[in-house]
Amino acid sequence: MASERQHIGHALRKLGPGLITGAADDDPSGIATYSQAGAQFGNAMLWTVVLTLPLMVAIQLTSARIGYITRLGLAANIKAGFPRWVLLSVVSLLVAANTLNLAADIAAMAEAMRLLVGGSAHVYAVAFGLLCLVLQVFLSYQTYVRWLKWLTLALFAYVAVVFSLHLDWWQVAAEALLPELPPGAQVHDALLMIVAVFGTTISPYLFFWQAAQEMEGNIDGPPLTEVSVRMEIRRIRTDTLVGMTFSNLIAFFIILSTAATLHAAGVTDIQTSAQAAEALRPLAGEFTFLLFSLGIIGTGMLAVPVLAGSAAYAVAEAAGWRGSLDSRIDRGEGRGFYGVIATATLGGVILCFTPTDPVRELFLSAVINGIIAVPIMIVMMILASRPAIMGRHVIGRGLRWMGWIATAVMATTVITMFATL
Repeated sequence: MASERQHIGHALRKLGPGLITGAADDDPSGIATYSQAGAQFGNAMLWTVVLTLPLMVAIQLTSARIGYITRLGLAANIKAGFPRWVLLSVVSLLVAANTLNLAADIAAMAEAMRLLVGGSAHVYAVAFGLLCLVLQVFLSYQTYVRWLKWLTLALFAYVAVVFSLHLDWWQVAAEALLPELPPGAQVHDALLMIVAVFGTTISPYLFFWQAAQEMEGNIDGPPLTEVSVRMEIRRIRTDTLVGMTFSNLIAFFIILSTAATLHAAGVTDIQTSAQAAEALRPLAGEFTFLLFSLGIIGTGMLAVPVLAGSAAYAVAEAAGWRGSLDSRIDRGEGRGFYGVIATATLGGVILCFTPTDPVRELFLSAVINGIIAVPIMIVMMILASRPAIMGRHVIGRGLRWMGWIATAVMATTVITMFATL
């Protein structure tokens, strides 16, 4: 029994960047998108998160391998291999999209807290923003990652919601594996929802974050050898597969839970994750409402640092600054890096006080993410296939094919988005 526990503990310690990246993908903004998919279309959108899983795994594996092999983040690699205007365009759009996403996530966390205990959502927005900022600046990287792993448990709230309901699992499986547009739905609305789910699942900030975390974990490591690379690639593959499967499984359960409750009750217009939690209270009971609300807060605490951190890595590498989550600001290290984290986080908090429609913020963020995902994915696939960048460790044929298929799907998604506006 003791050896079994040690084996499980060793396996869990191996999980890190991939698991946290996957969990951060189910942020409050993502929860809002998946909730709307379930409320508006029922189980008819379940297939979207099944289809995106292999594509998501392929592109995150590519970004992770670039970070591990080169021991540089994506922005540093783009800076070395492409014209400066490409770098500046990508980083500027990433920071803008992340700040909008931060605002939407912090607002959702604050509203969920207000629903739970009362009080002012604005006060909670400031508190959550400052808490996330302080944790990133003053906690060591290893401690920070350990806490982030525990926060992923909050996402199991959505699994608990589903298993508190009585469902026909054979019908659920059939609808998840047979893609089709919802019967009787407007094609325009269904296509926009598909675009939204794809864009929410495969987001640029996740590429930057996972590459940066692989860089962080190996920047002072020993020289690369065939044996060490083979072992680390195996670890990265396991970590990424677990993380992305976890991410899409949670998305699957969010769609399923809202389909079985809200859609079944005729509630088809859910625009925010907090609104979904409030709508669940009279339909599924206080326990479900409590789990859903706590899940929003927990995943927000996980996603906000990832959004701010990925922006900081990109800006710091583009500007040539030294900085990482292991930098000690009390020793004068990483001031520019932490300055970007502070600016992005506080910018998100400030946007919570503006009259800007949070749904519009989500839409703009999704549009920007969708647009910049395609060129970033193209750049990543080129970088990962170049011996000048990856040495003898360029990605294999199978991963290259899956990466380019994922890129083609995202490009089609963006074209469809503009065609159906």
